[in-house]
Amino acid sequence: MEYSKLLDLATDLGYHLAMNGAETFRVEESILRLLAAYGVTGDAFVIPNCMHISILTEDDTPIARMRRIGGHGSNLDAVERYSNLSRKLCMERPDLDTAIHWLKETKRNIRSFNLPWLLFGNAFGAFGFSLLFGGSVWDALLSAVCGLVVGLVNYGLDHLDANPFFKTIAAAFPMALLAYISAALIPGIRADMVAIGALMLLVPGLLFTNAMRDIIYGDTNSGINRMVQVLLIAVAIALGVAAAWNVADLIHEIPVSQPPIPYNIAFQCLASFFACIGFAIIYNIHGPGIFLCALGGVFAWAGYAVSLKLGVGEIAAYFISAVVASLYSEILARIRKYPATSYLVVSIFPLIPGSGVYYTILRAMEGDMERFASQGIFTLSIAGAMALGILLVVTIFRMTTARRKRK
Repeated sequence: MEYSKLLDLATDLGYHLAMNGAETFRVEESILRLLAAYGVTGDAFVIPNCMHISILTEDDTPIARMRRIGGHGSNLDAVERYSNLSRKLCMERPDLDTAIHWLKETKRNIRSFNLPWLLFGNAFGAFGFSLLFGGSVWDALLSAVCGLVVGLVNYGLDHLDANPFFKTIAAAFPMALLAYISAALIPGIRADMVAIGALMLLVPGLLFTNAMRDIIYGDTNSGINRMVQVLLIAVAIALGVAAAWNVADLIHEIPVSQPPIPYNIAFQCLASFFACIGFAIIYNIHGPGIFLCALGGVFAWAGYAVSLKLGVGEIAAYFISAVVASLYSEILARIRKYPATSYLVVSIFPLIPGSGVYYTILRAMEGDMERFASQGIFTLSIAGAMALGILLVVTIFRMTTARRKRK
């Protein structure tokens, strides 16, 4: 056994999974299963910024590798391909040179959307979410333009290796400024609906989902690390929007917020489908997976909207819809043999409280600290209810899988 070569293979596989946005438990399990498939005892310790892998040779000599993990991506096509490669290596156990060749081939074959497609995804996602939260068609079209601004800023700063905090501020400011100025100059435009639709593009949905799943699977350090990143990005969104609000107010008085349009459930589900297609493109999901992920968003939002119609409280409705999204993701992942994260991160996106974040920021800018505190607590309650819904479903599926393996 060429232990050094096996350790390099396991390290590279785990590194590529982590760099493309896989959860901590998935990275560790993929590494350990690969080592076990080749008859080697090993340990893996992974946190969002570092991984440490060690094995024991036949004469009990320890060999270790440590590798730093840089800025995380959100390439779910890559996560699916590397997860499938891990499963294939464990089943077929080829010689190590062949396995390394398969890893390099997998890396070469990963597909990525080009800039026009990414901009389309940003615009389409913003358009759908603006409609979902009660904007008019004109609001949604302006939100799509704001989405293009977000996409262009993110694309440019990605190539300059800007840190996520600065990148979020830099994208939030021009987006919100355009929304406020458009509402001031064009009668009937709802600035809130325009801004919220595009703001959803900046909400760290993958980070939030992975944080919840890491905590559920016992990787508390990684989960807390990711949750801190989520909070920092929320602060960056707040800073960008607040700066835009103040600049726009100096240029022209910002119009009073108008109530959202009360669309029926069918229209809301259609808007959710549009929005989720945009986000599936942003997260680099290809083929029929785009529509399957978007369909999950429809089921999740339908669960929320129907629960409200039946008189269920709003927090409880978010819990029910999170259960629906998680159930859909876990079932589809087992049918198609793909990671559940690919389905969950898009399916649950309509439920992520982007509007709650926006209105919390707005109350703070207006100086209404009582409503700011109330809105902030309500937004955190929504996040907690969603986390509990995911926890319930994932725990049940994990226990069922563990029991089946023991049998």
